[in-house]
Formats: sequence, C-alpha cells, structure tokens
Amino acid sequence: MMDSSVSPPTVVVMGVSGSGKSTVAALLVERLGCDFAEGDEFHPAANVEKMRSGTPLTDEDRWPWLRRLADWIGEHEQAGRCTVVTCSALKRSYRDLLREGHLSVWFAHVIADAALIRERLEYRSGHYMPSSLLDSQLALLEPLDDDEPGASISGAGQPDAVVDELLAALSRERGIRIPDRETSP
Repeated sequence: MMDSSVSPPTVVVMGVSGSGKSTVAALLVERLGCDFAEGDEFHPAANVEKMRSGTPLTDEDRWPWLRRLADWIGEHEQAGRCTVVTCSALKRSYRDLLREGHLSVWFAHVIADAALIRERLEYRSGHYMPSSLLDSQLALLEPLDDDEPGASISGAGQPDAVVDELLAALSRERGIRIPDRETSP
C-alpha cells in the first residue's frame, strides 16, 4: 500500500492495443492496492462492433467513451481513491480530456516495437480488437509530451521490471512512497 499522506494517484496505463497495458495495470493494482477500471469496458456496443469488424474508431466514436472514463476518474478522485485505468489515450487531446480537472492523473505509456505488438495480438484470444487495426493505432499515437504528467517505458521486458520502472518514475514525479515488491500487499 502507498503512503497515504500523499494524494492518491490515478494511473492511466496507455498505449496501443497489445502493448501490455492490461498486464502492467494488473501488477500496478496488486502493488498499489488501487481500484481498477478496464477502459475497454466503457466503450458503447457500437464501438466494440466497429472494432470487431476491423473498422478504426473516429474521434466522434471516442469522445463519449473518453468522457465516461473521465467521469469515473473524477468520482474516484473525489472519493480519495487510488486508481489504475487502462486506456489507449492515443492522442494528446484524449489525454487532455482525461486529466481535465483531475490533478491526480498520471500517464504510464507502455511502448513496444511494432513487430512484438503484432506478435502479441496474433496470439491473443478473447479480445475483440483485431491485429489489423494496429497500424491505424500506431499512426494515431502521439507520444507523451514533456509537459504531460507521466512516463514512457518499454513493455518488452519482464512485466515486474516494467512495473518497477513505472513505480520509480511515479515516485520521483509525485513524491509517493511505494513499498518494494516484498513488502506490498
């Protein structure tokens, strides 16, 4: 559990589909003891069907989805809850919407080589996002700018090492004391 004397963060684990967001988020939740939201579950059925059919989403498709996520973030922030959220957050404007009025938001951008991501997508089961949409996501992706709260880390390594690096960056930027793996819940 984190040091509770510091305002709880909202960690938005971002990146293209197949980058390792869900794996990293699960470990962050375990290490931090936070509430969790899978961003994909906030998509309306029309978005899911569109992606399932291999059609990339437009900004018009994404805005209502992002607003629902931002509302969830706001509710948990207001309640003083530490949260971890997965969301592609591909564009700066999407990230701006997620953090508008939410000072707790910190982005954990999980990056990986396109070939590795494509391989992961090919072998992933039970997800509606086809690997054919990877190129459209990569084309849309705007990396974190220097003035955005967060850090980018390679998702190509072992998941525990990726999370260790993200937690170290979160601790440096937000002053949150985070226990070692051996002492976490």
